[in-house]
Amino acid sequence: MIRKNPRGDLPKIAPSAFVDPTAIICGLVIVEENVFIGPYAVIRADEVDADGHIDPIVIGAHSNIQDGVVMHSKSGAKVTIGQHTSIAHRAIVHGPCSVGSHVFIGFNSVLFNCAIEDRCVVRYNAVVDGCHLPAGFYVHSTERIGPETDLALLPQVSTEASEFSENVARTNNDLVRGYKAIHNEF
Repeated sequence: MIRKNPRGDLPKIAPSAFVDPTAIICGLVIVEENVFIGPYAVIRADEVDADGHIDPIVIGAHSNIQDGVVMHSKSGAKVTIGQHTSIAHRAIVHGPCSVGSHVFIGFNSVLFNCAIEDRCVVRYNAVVDGCHLPAGFYVHSTERIGPETDLALLPQVSTEASEFSENVARTNNDLVRGYKAIHNEF
């Protein structure tokens, strides 16, 4: 469902993107080319700051927002997702937040008030809260990363993890084309 927010902002969705009919895209959301938004995803850009300002939620080209993902932002803060990035099933991305390009965010992970640079991998059930994760870092499943985390203890993304991330992004790009071709026929 595509709908306006109370301020009247309507999502802008590239014609080449696929948004599952069960997803909710609300307000000042920009969905770029060849993006896949899966079933029951909720992307809401509807809160404003004290001055009535709101920044957009931007989903970069060739990225995928999988089943049950929730994206929202406190007081109209910006959320950006780079290109060729995968946000896996039931993850929560709560702004302010920026996620770079070629990033993988695993199942049930939570991102809040953070910046994750290009080519990072955050595995399932991890939490990244209140910190900046430089490019190429790997966060293990169930790990919590915050401002007190010593980043020197985190590993760099392995070739295997990078290839997995790229495969997920490529697979979901194929789904965009497939679903667009069948127009969600039953």
